[in-house]
Amino acid sequence: MFSDLPLLSLIIWLPIFGGLLVLVNGDDRGLFKSRSLSLVIALATFILSIPLYTQFDSGTHLMQFQELSPWISTFNINYHLGVDGISVPLILLTTFTTVLVVIAGWEVIKFKPSQYMAAFLIMEGLMNGVFASLDSILFYVFWEAMLIPMFIVIGVWGGANRVYATIKFFLYTFLGSVFMLIALIYMYYQADSFAILDFHNLQIGITAQILIFLAFLIAFAVKVPMFPVHTWLPDAHVEAPTGGSVILAAIMLKMGAYGFLRFSLPIVPDASHELDWLMITLSLIAVVYIGFVALAQQDMKKLIAYSSIAHMGFVTLGFFIVYAIYNNTGSYSGAIMGIEGGIVQMISHGLVSGAMFLCVGVMYDRMHSRQIGDYGGVVNTMPIFAAFMVFFAMANAGLPGTSGFVGEFMVILAAFKANFWFAFLAATTLILGAAYTLWMVKRVIFGDVSNDNVAKLTDINNREFLILGVLAVGVLALGIYPAPLLEVMHATVANLVEHIAVSKL
Repeated sequence: MFSDLPLLSLIIWLPIFGGLLVLVNGDDRGLFKSRSLSLVIALATFILSIPLYTQFDSGTHLMQFQELSPWISTFNINYHLGVDGISVPLILLTTFTTVLVVIAGWEVIKFKPSQYMAAFLIMEGLMNGVFASLDSILFYVFWEAMLIPMFIVIGVWGGANRVYATIKFFLYTFLGSVFMLIALIYMYYQADSFAILDFHNLQIGITAQILIFLAFLIAFAVKVPMFPVHTWLPDAHVEAPTGGSVILAAIMLKMGAYGFLRFSLPIVPDASHELDWLMITLSLIAVVYIGFVALAQQDMKKLIAYSSIAHMGFVTLGFFIVYAIYNNTGSYSGAIMGIEGGIVQMISHGLVSGAMFLCVGVMYDRMHSRQIGDYGGVVNTMPIFAAFMVFFAMANAGLPGTSGFVGEFMVILAAFKANFWFAFLAATTLILGAAYTLWMVKRVIFGDVSNDNVAKLTDINNREFLILGVLAVGVLALGIYPAPLLEVMHATVANLVEHIAVSKL
């Protein structure tokens, strides 16, 4: 049914043009029309993305669902799309999360709701474009363009310090991307092409590789974000509306990690080898140090934001211990586990962090406060919500049986093959994650009702139950049976590791 359709173009341009349609036809007086139209477009995009998984051939590493058309022929720039086992799960996560964000803002957003919904739809299409682009300039255009709707979302619907947060977010991410563009132009003159797959086959000297790696590192580390360029994220999360925080945590942070897999490791493997110590060090600092920083937070959103930085440290650790594993064992089988664990962690974090921010949003909509000290005994007035909150908190702490455990466990196992101390430091997240998560849950959810505002709280409605329930099923399913996700990515990851091994190891 879907085999003859240009699926990738549809999931990119349907939400973009759909968002423009919502912007034109929706208005603040016709709220139901703009919201309903947005939900239909988001659902249609999600449905169109499902065949990317169901019809995906997991037995090959080759790009699938490819579309190729000339774009700027003078510079050999093409409209080239395609997906592999790494990008398919991320596109599905994007389309799935957007549906939930639209539903989450259904009753909450009363100020310019059509513009709000349109911004997220347009952002969805641009993010899909990032994951599907096989031409580096097309990738760069989508990469930069998606900053605009997020800038607007935080700047218009954000909190009191939204102007500061938006400018900081934009400057960090935009300036970092300039270095990536310089690297892409340099490689164009080497390959006479902007095709990403052509870059993978380039033979570049070690000095040039290191410079290219550093250029990519600046761009991707900001987006992850890695220590020490992480400071924009807590500010952006605190000021962003709930939907903005969900998309930031669930999707946008994954783009930096995706960039390492699509650009850094396959294009400059020698430089990745030479500088793996730097990546491992920064990753472990994020896991350990940022975990302690999360312990000190009084704002729930800021705590979850720092938690996100720590969890993304696992992702980059899993990606860059490949060389240390080979040096220690003479085999790269553990490297495959590390990269696959990092990808599983990306998907799991998208579900869990998105759910955590939605839970905070549920409480904020009722009490207009994110301060932990303003709550206490929520379980007495919101028992169903409390059950969801505790479940997602346990997943955030890496409880076995939830998705939060699978990726972390795989990365820790792979780290053991590289160096005991890497694994030891990474495993501290099992303690720190439990500490800051349980500390927050204890003070917010359990105990006696702390004040009259908590006493007046009402439990979640059907809309909120639907959103949290769907995410809970996803977190539980991935935690109990991660095989469908691992199978779709295995051939691609194995080929990536083989490519690295041939290049250097």
